[in-house]
Amino acid sequence: MQRIICGLCIGFMATLASYAALAQSPAAIPDKMPFDIPIGTSIGLAQAKELLPVAEAEARKHDWKMAIAVVDTAGELVAFEKMDGTQMSSVTIAINKAHTSARFRRATSVFFEAMETGHASVATLDPRLVASPGGIPLVENGKLIGAIGCSGGTGGQDAIVCNAAASKVH
Repeated sequence: MQRIICGLCIGFMATLASYAALAQSPAAIPDKMPFDIPIGTSIGLAQAKELLPVAEAEARKHDWKMAIAVVDTAGELVAFEKMDGTQMSSVTIAINKAHTSARFRRATSVFFEAMETGHASVATLDPRLVASPGGIPLVENGKLIGAIGCSGGTGGQDAIVCNAAASKVH
C-alpha cells in the first residue's frame, strides 16, 4: 500500500514539475510590460459628463438600452447613466467593467479572450473583474485618465457604445 501511495506521489510531483516548466517557458514571457499605459491626471466630472451623451447617442442609434459608467484612474465612479428600460443587472456590470478597465489599464475584452482560451485563473485576480467586452480605458495624451464601461446588450454591442465615447478622448 505504501509503495502505491509513493508511486502516486512521484507521478503527481512529476506532473507538477512539468506544469511549472511550461509556466516558466521563455516563450510565454513577453519582452516588454504589456498594457503599460502611464497613469495621468484622473478624468474630472465635466469631461466624464461629456462622454455620457456620446455613448447614449450611439446606443440610441441602434435601439440598445445601456448603463454607462465613467471611472477615474483608480476605478472609482465619476459619472453614470442608465437609459430607460435597461436591465437592472447592467448597472453593476457597467460600473465593474469600467473599474476593471481602469485598474488593469486594458480593455475588458482582453480578459474575455483569456477566459475563452482556457485561462480561467483571470477570474481570481479581482472580485470585481468583468471578463466581457464593454470596458475601455480612456487615454488622453498617451496617459490613462480613467475608463468607460457599458452594459445592456451583448459584449460586442457594449464595446461599440463604449468605443464611440472613448474615441472622443485624445
